Amino acid sequence: MGFWHFLFIRAALVYLVYTALLGTLFYLLPGLQGPFRPSHVHAGLVGFFLQMVMGVAYWMMPRPGGLRQDGLEGLTFVLLNAGLLLRLVLEPLYFLGQEGLRPWLAVSGGFQLLAALVFAWAMGRRVVTGDMLRKMREERERRGG
Repeated sequence: MGFWHFLFIRAALVYLVYTALLGTLFYLLPGLQGPFRPSHVHAGLVGFFLQMVMGVAYWMMPRPGGLRQDGLEGLTFVLLNAGLLLRLVLEPLYFLGQEGLRPWLAVSGGFQLLAALVFAWAMGRRVVTGDMLRKMREERERRGG
């Protein structure tokens, strides 16, 4: 397991615990539900579920031709978590009446969108047909590698 795969999965587990703790607090302090519910759901779906999927996909998906994507993995991780953390901090404040935070929430969404686009592009390079693999192998053999 590579460095970024490890970080994706560890961060996903942190968000899982955060989500469970916050969900429990909702029963103890029901007033938290209003401002924290949207970010609670987002932490579970994006922070835990999507991040786990991305980490496992980067780790386990085939690497045709020995493809290395450390830079794309790191960029995806940083963008996703920067956007997610920004949202988790600012969104409850926004729902408590801080209208001026709306542009920063848009930035948060933009970071997460960019992370999804980087991930989709990286995975697109890994999804190849048998014919494409044969051509890659032939090209590598022709170059002497």
